Amino acid sequence: MAERGDLLVGIDAGTSVIKAVAFDLDGNQVASASVLNRYREGPDGSAVQSLAQTWSDCAAALRGLGKRVEGLAARALALSVTGQGDGTWLVGAGDEPVGDAWLWLDTRSAPTVRRLRRHPLDRARFEATGTGLNTCQQGSQLAHIKAHQPELLARAEAALHCKDWLYLKLTGVRATDPSEASFTFGDFRTRRYSDTVLEALGLTDERRLLPEIVDGTQTTHPLSEAAARDTGLRAGTPVSLGYVDMVMTALGAGVHTNEPGVACSTVGSTGVHMRAVTSDEVVLNPEGTGYVIALPVPGLVTQVQTNMAATLNIDWILGVAGDLLADFGQTVSKGDLVGRIDGWMAASEPGALLYHPYISAGERGPFVNSDARAGFQGLSSGHRFPDLVRAVAEGLGMATRDCYAAMGDMPAELRLTGGAARSRSLRAVLAASTGAPVRVCSRDETGAAGAAMMAAVANGVFPDMDACIRRWVVPLLGAPEAPDASLNRRYEQLYGAYADARRALEPVWARMADYREATLRADPGAGHPGEPAEMALGAN
Repeated sequence: MAERGDLLVGIDAGTSVIKAVAFDLDGNQVASASVLNRYREGPDGSAVQSLAQTWSDCAAALRGLGKRVEGLAARALALSVTGQGDGTWLVGAGDEPVGDAWLWLDTRSAPTVRRLRRHPLDRARFEATGTGLNTCQQGSQLAHIKAHQPELLARAEAALHCKDWLYLKLTGVRATDPSEASFTFGDFRTRRYSDTVLEALGLTDERRLLPEIVDGTQTTHPLSEAAARDTGLRAGTPVSLGYVDMVMTALGAGVHTNEPGVACSTVGSTGVHMRAVTSDEVVLNPEGTGYVIALPVPGLVTQVQTNMAATLNIDWILGVAGDLLADFGQTVSKGDLVGRIDGWMAASEPGALLYHPYISAGERGPFVNSDARAGFQGLSSGHRFPDLVRAVAEGLGMATRDCYAAMGDMPAELRLTGGAARSRSLRAVLAASTGAPVRVCSRDETGAAGAAMMAAVANGVFPDMDACIRRWVVPLLGAPEAPDASLNRRYEQLYGAYADARRALEPVWARMADYREATLRADPGAGHPGEPAEMALGAN
């Protein structure tokens, strides 16, 4: 086996970091290297990234991995690449970039999104893609560019995503994968492009820009001579095009292990909640929100809802405590404050307060409202700081339940990744909020692992993805932690009030937004928090 390579390399090009990770054929992580990603944000809502710099950074991460793994070039059986989702990476003649990439964070297409949501075919578009229209998607960005910067599209020959651009640089092949192709421009049932979707987006004439759809579990292309020189790897090494990073992360964390009712939540700065289902089991909500994203398993997709802010709410409440202590001359680290969470939770009454965790100025799942704001309900003079901490944690549990409710039944088991997975008290809240036992995957780099799993299947290490999952994922899942029955009963009652309150608050949020805008017009120097990208991908 060593003669044909005994390592698989997964590349995960995220929004903040580009990672290259080596795994042995049994899925054990051998080494990793990373390079900080770089992008620029502008006052007009732009968020852009240099294509050339992104490739340079990716190549540097691979060279860095080569320094950590002796003989990597000879030992690499194959590599695979995933990356941040959505966005628009245009290339033209000679595969040269056409300007900078528009990232998923870019909000310039907001007016176009509002216009397209009124299109008579928008519901048909949603029912084909399973995905709510939003500013971060390539479809809305291309429509906006067509209306306002048509010269860019005139020069472009292909519209790619981040991982597609890196695949082009690795192999010289313009392609995209079934996941991003179908949730942006296609039908999740067929995993092909849809004429109806393109018409709804006003992009029928731009179909020429859409690249070939390639499934990286079945098709590979060889590493080019130029890429070999840049990366230090061996020319001809098979390269797989991974699916979008969100499902690669979920795949590596156990979203699908052939057990019914399993779901996976990544509760980090943002919250990403998904379940693996057949195409026939997808629940398309009346609000037209969420995503349906193909898995690299025949017939299976992930249905997804995402919160704008998850542990960012905890960062906020801990920041309040830190600022107060600093006013009294006491410096306390974030780690010290995090270490007190379990104690504060134990000193407070469950379900005594409501907290809506919309601290990032808006929400995207399971509803879209850029005016939504965080807030407490039920405060009395007897409540103290531990009660606020508990309410914030319970707000994350309620938001998680809210997202799964929009996708059907509660999960039978919830696999957790992200910062919240490290806290026993937060795991208990999430378990009781959904009524599901929780399990934590001990793997560090789940996104890169998901990509490497695709290369493992494509290159015959395993006969199919299910066999790979049994070896790479199942052994790393921790023991189930059952929900507390009494806490679950309390949260069942709390959720009804949580959902009623967030609907009732919508006119209040709208009036507060009007007030902020009026204040800004009267005093342009006053400013107010910027609005986030609508339904931007949380796990990027």
